[in-house]
Amino acid sequence: MISKKMQEAINAQINAEMWSAYLYLSMSMDAADKGLAGSAHWFAKQFSEEQEHAEKLAKYLQSQNAKVVLAPIAAVKTQWGSLKEMFADTLEHERKVTAMIHDLCKLAQDENDFATANMLQWFVNEQVDEEATAYGILEALKMIEGEKVGLYLLDQKLGAR
Repeated sequence: MISKKMQEAINAQINAEMWSAYLYLSMSMDAADKGLAGSAHWFAKQFSEEQEHAEKLAKYLQSQNAKVVLAPIAAVKTQWGSLKEMFADTLEHERKVTAMIHDLCKLAQDENDFATANMLQWFVNEQVDEEATAYGILEALKMIEGEKVGLYLLDQKLGAR
């Protein structure tokens, strides 16, 4: 059984994952409004992925006979000036999530909670991928900045996700 402190920290992470989902849904809607169907699709996939992360954490809590406590989700930004701005925000956000996951790992380590530490390794690896992907797309957007054909082609690639 996990500690009350760990239970509260994981519940906070569940809320953060749901906020992330909401953020990516908002980005998907804004990309669609801008005519970027491929990017809208990419962000919609992120939306679903973040919900899966929250569910994975919730199921873990339940497997430990701990209560899942869902909290209200704070408002998110709804408009961005460009796709590049969206991906800059994505990278910044993923870096914050990585820090939150690392804080959970530290807590698990401090509490000698080996089961939770083991479960969290999946999230550590996931965050490496999330940051690398966001960084790569942002770098591609910087390279094609101002080139409509480049933006079109990148949007098509993002839609293939």
